[in-house]
Amino acid sequence: MIMRDLLMHLSSAVGGLMIIVTLFRDHFPPHLRDLLEKYTSKLVRLLYPYIQITFPEYTGERLKKSDVYTAIQNYLTEKATTGAKKLKADTLKDSQSLILSMDDNEEVTDEFQGAKLWWFSNKIVPKSMSMSFYPATEERRFYRLVFHKHHRDLITGTYIKHVMNEGKAIALKNRQRKLFTNNPSNNWYGYKSTKWSHVVFEHPATFDTLAMEPKKKQEIMSDLKKFSEGKEYYKKIGKAWKRGYLLYGPPGTGKSTMIAAMANFMNYDVYDLELTTVKDNSELRKLLIDTSTKSIIVIEDIDCSLDLTGQRKKAKKKKEDDEDEEGKGDPAKKMKEEEETKASKVTLSGLLNFIDGIWSGCGGERIIIFTTNFIDKLDPALIRRGRMDKHIEMSYCCFEAFKVLANNYLDVESHPLFGMIEAKMKETNMTPADVAENLMPKSSTETRETCLRSLIKALEEAKEEAAKKMAEEEEEAKESEAKDAANSIEEAKENGVVANGKLEEEKLNV
Repeated sequence: MIMRDLLMHLSSAVGGLMIIVTLFRDHFPPHLRDLLEKYTSKLVRLLYPYIQITFPEYTGERLKKSDVYTAIQNYLTEKATTGAKKLKADTLKDSQSLILSMDDNEEVTDEFQGAKLWWFSNKIVPKSMSMSFYPATEERRFYRLVFHKHHRDLITGTYIKHVMNEGKAIALKNRQRKLFTNNPSNNWYGYKSTKWSHVVFEHPATFDTLAMEPKKKQEIMSDLKKFSEGKEYYKKIGKAWKRGYLLYGPPGTGKSTMIAAMANFMNYDVYDLELTTVKDNSELRKLLIDTSTKSIIVIEDIDCSLDLTGQRKKAKKKKEDDEDEEGKGDPAKKMKEEEETKASKVTLSGLLNFIDGIWSGCGGERIIIFTTNFIDKLDPALIRRGRMDKHIEMSYCCFEAFKVLANNYLDVESHPLFGMIEAKMKETNMTPADVAENLMPKSSTETRETCLRSLIKALEEAKEEAAKKMAEEEEEAKESEAKDAANSIEEAKENGVVANGKLEEEKLNV
């Protein structure tokens, strides 16, 4: 009975209010209504001490999703899970985990340097729906920040910047890291066309599993950590925030594994740049601009990617000149070589500008890595300090690296056979890839000891092979020396005969 009376009174009040509003709109002149609304708003602003800031989900003419909205969404994730009563589960683009955010019409409280703030999640539902390519007529979500007017300077000057930085850091932490490769330039333009294609980067290599001396690993990790914390330092010294690493050594020594370990340690994306698909220096610059910060740009086997060394150019030119002189040049072969040359016109100068020219400062926080099996083939200008700042030799497997591999593949830290393996490793060279292959069990019947003995046998065979190869080289050298000596004697005899013949002729003439 009481509830019924209450509802009746409420209905009467609402009905009376609607009548008053209707009379106000119908009988008050427009200019009086505008004045009344103007001064009413001023009165409310004087009496209401709070300021509101709205952050819409989409901005701009083409309604691009706002980076600010996304940063706020990331920032409020933790606040929402602890303070909000209604949550919404979703996956953001490039995120590797489930994101819990505030549901619509929900609020959470935040505090910053003594100031209390309120975040509200709301949406605007359109009155009528229509088909559109852009989400202009769909539900538009937004965040509203409310705070006391006394904290205006603190919030607008410091707090919002703090929210943006924290949101971006959370996004980087939760994002799915990617492995990119560059597309040919004829695929750059068109619907959804990009300069880079990518897959999820899932390489499991870490510095803990990397076969290398512990001291050397620690040195590299310290160098990387110092670089990642050096934003202000690089700005102070007036240098682009980037660092170059040259990895060199024989095949199978772990250069690619080192790159993966560095990417996992730094939490960076990886851009694998294939130079042979880049037509010219201009395309190379465009690819650089299209890379993100916190990334590693890799050019593997730089000595084979393009003809960038003066020595090889000279050798090639000499060969072509010799063929032209002898008239034995193959026209079909020449045509093919010309087509290959036309395919990429990236020059050494263009690559140098890519590494540390004025364009290299775009973005910041990038690592550039070159790998090569033959460091002597590279132009000194390409690998000097300042371009490739740190040179890392990836050498043959040492005993410390072997122990890492033994722990990785066999879960063994010590064994009676380790002493024999250490002694044999001092006598011969074997790459970490070959050591790992011998340590990996090939069947369920193989034990730790059988794998270790397999490695000992492989080391003995490698030693015998090296000795045999050395003996063959010495024999070839002796044969070459003997042949040269014989040729010298033959030439001397011929010269002697000619000289004697000339002498007799001169005597006869006299």
